Amino acid sequence: MKRDPAEALSEVLAAALAAGEPAALVTLSEARGSTPREAGAAMLVMPERVAGTIGGGTCEWAGIARARELLAAGEAEACLRMPLGPETGQCCGGHVTLAIHRADARTLAALRAREAESAAQAPLVMIYGAGHVGRALALALDPLPFRTRIVDERPEEIARVLGIRVLREVGSARAAAETAPPGAAHVVLTHSHALDSLICAGLLEAGTFAYLGLIGSATKRATFLSAFREMGLDEAVLARLVCPIGGRQIGGRQLRDKRPAIIAALVAAELIAVFAG
Repeated sequence: MKRDPAEALSEVLAAALAAGEPAALVTLSEARGSTPREAGAAMLVMPERVAGTIGGGTCEWAGIARARELLAAGEAEACLRMPLGPETGQCCGGHVTLAIHRADARTLAALRAREAESAAQAPLVMIYGAGHVGRALALALDPLPFRTRIVDERPEEIARVLGIRVLREVGSARAAAETAPPGAAHVVLTHSHALDSLICAGLLEAGTFAYLGLIGSATKRATFLSAFREMGLDEAVLARLVCPIGGRQIGGRQLRDKRPAIIAALVAAELIAVFAG
């Protein structure tokens, strides 16, 4: 069974409708007890492919099978209720209800509205610098529930940024930081220590960020903090600066890895922890 790449369900559905391909939207309308996904999770089912997921396992396979029956029979909608116990080969112990609808233009409009609302509510992550680590972080955050914006004055570096939903911007990182809304996360990764310092100083003075991470060593942190203290910044504010970034305790030891993809994965985990809290 073919699965579409991780892209918005509305984009998959728009393409299917334009091609005349029938599709059904399967939504987890009710989730009680322990379930693989939360209520509202959805997937699109076409005759030969699937996009999205409602949690996998027997529940998802049953939803796919029922959706394809609906498409083949010309039905408009169906409902599937399932206990997730030993009798279904799952041990979650919960109960789910799946709402299945033949997708049409109204379904597409509703999906687009829902995705736009979800995107507007997602936390904003600002990445300053599109070098190796910046690009790796943008790619790591792309499938996660964040609005990711990466800024660099070098157009050739911005052009190398991958990701479906990442907002790429050629411009001043310092100006972008100054105009970022309160509550955003900021990851400072520019090619210039002087620029890093200016960005961090401005964000620390404002103090309205959810997270401020700076790439660098413990020595870089100490040097920057010394300069920030001379500026009169409060110790409580300075303590919020995360540097080095991506340093996590795993298995009782501090993990330090300088490979861009590993740094990106660890920073993504830090951001998830910040906003989950």
